[in-house]
Amino acid sequence: MTDPASAVKGDSFLSKALASRSLMIGLFITLAIAVMALVSFFWVPYDVTVLPVADRMKPPSSAHLLGTDHFGRDILSMIMVGSRNSIAVALVAVGIGMGVGVPLGCWAAARGGLVDEVLMRFNDLVFAFPALLSAIMITAIFGPGAINAIIAIGIFNIPVFARVARAGALAIWPREFILAARAAGKGSALITIEHILPNIATMLLVQGTIQFALGILAEAGLSYVGLGAQPPMPSWGRMLFDAQTRMMVAPYLAIFPGMAIVVTVLGLNLLGDGLSDVLDPKLRRER
Repeated sequence: MTDPASAVKGDSFLSKALASRSLMIGLFITLAIAVMALVSFFWVPYDVTVLPVADRMKPPSSAHLLGTDHFGRDILSMIMVGSRNSIAVALVAVGIGMGVGVPLGCWAAARGGLVDEVLMRFNDLVFAFPALLSAIMITAIFGPGAINAIIAIGIFNIPVFARVARAGALAIWPREFILAARAAGKGSALITIEHILPNIATMLLVQGTIQFALGILAEAGLSYVGLGAQPPMPSWGRMLFDAQTRMMVAPYLAIFPGMAIVVTVLGLNLLGDGLSDVLDPKLRRER
């Protein structure tokens, strides 16, 4: 039997979501990019591993909707294949940051004292190294590649999620229902799982969309400087790097991958902003 309260709550969320313009636009853009990446596993207009030099530097036309690059590869096909690389890197990196950072933040909030101080100072130390600098250090040891880009971006995400989780948990620990759970004999770990995490899930979800967008930018930046995905695997950042010396001759080489990055990041930011408004009414009122 369906719980009437749950049904009302679900209807309320759905109505708020449909009324949020930023959420709907962001969701549409994000789903469109995700579908494009999924489709690229099964079909692309042209094989990006083939180098038809005879078709090099052709402007947009009916045969090549977005033109071809200096090797004759179809730009649309490369953007489609590059989307799955960018999404995969950002998604796994956010998963690493959330999987490690959230438990650390919750542990610091639950224990307090010396444990909290040590974890947060270590957190600050890791946060002082941007993803690009981490990637340079990792590349110097293991060499460039998508895996190392994932590790670098993931390490950078850990302190972000640790801070968010700790701040949210610290605001909940003094609440009355937590004191009641303590009085019932529940330990810190069980309280964190049953009470803390469900109450901070909203802010973690919103932060996840933000970090996902930043992960797309970070992956593009790492690929631009040659530390991300390596040829022949297409990457939006690598496409921008290859286009920089041909801007005056064929500006479309930079415009289309640049637009792909901008639209993807914009969609994720709108999605995060919309989720924040719908899931956190208090924040909405403050605005």
